[in-house]
Amino acid sequence: MSIVAYEIVDVFTDRPFAGNPLAVVYGAADLGHDQMQTLAREFNLSETVFVLDPVAPSATYRARIFTGSSELPFAGHPSVGAAVTSMRRGLFGPGEVVQECGAGLLPITVTAGGTATLTGGPPTLGTPLDPEPLLAAVSLRSTDLAGGELAAPRSAGCGLSWVFLPVRREALPAARLDSAAAARGGIEGVCVFAWEGDRAHARVFVPGDAVWEDAATGSAALGLGVWLVSAGWLPADGTSSYRVHQGAEMKRPSLLDCTVTAADGVAVSATVTGHVVPIAKGEMAVPPFVG
Repeated sequence: MSIVAYEIVDVFTDRPFAGNPLAVVYGAADLGHDQMQTLAREFNLSETVFVLDPVAPSATYRARIFTGSSELPFAGHPSVGAAVTSMRRGLFGPGEVVQECGAGLLPITVTAGGTATLTGGPPTLGTPLDPEPLLAAVSLRSTDLAGGELAAPRSAGCGLSWVFLPVRREALPAARLDSAAAARGGIEGVCVFAWEGDRAHARVFVPGDAVWEDAATGSAALGLGVWLVSAGWLPADGTSSYRVHQGAEMKRPSLLDCTVTAADGVAVSATVTGHVVPIAKGEMAVPPFVG
């Protein structure tokens, strides 16, 4: 029976059994898409990443990232987790590496201490959205909104976009995903957050996926910086630092350290840094090829 090696790690935490758990799979070069998807469903985590040889000459390795239901072009905690885990396995040393993924070639700085700093792809920003369907999807009311006209909900991202919904800090623990309301509103992913000066307390909901709330979301932390610049909550020029606290309501506290660089009121790049803690390793049987 064919097997692949895997490691389970907790990402965006410096202690075990916190942060966002991730499966990192090695030796999967001969697996097809359906086989990778089947393995991701078997792990039943928010995401599973397969570390492969690169295709691009300038890349250090290639990552294919799966949720329980689909493949993603990019995601934050799989990118950070794959980089640190691969360094620990001896695939490369600490320093600058380049991850090849569906979002392109992304630079990552890996340290011997088990952290990685990921630079996201080119920032994108959507148009303002009606908050009512978003509020309904997370069981909140219009009185829970925070900010003024410039702080309207909208999508933002650096390789993977999320919709950002600013709320009052005291409203955040009450947020509950209403799957039916999310389906009616066509909502696929929303970051509900409260902003406090230089930090955000966030919850990220993913309607329709196997894991409907994420404990730590690197791609959303990157996109939040883009949103914060657009809303005027971070400076219009230069590089700003901010922190994202996530996962507390899930009893998996996570910490994401971020920067966003802006010019003339527009975000031009963003980074997210986090620790990676090893939890388990083993081997798993390869499922039959489906097609």
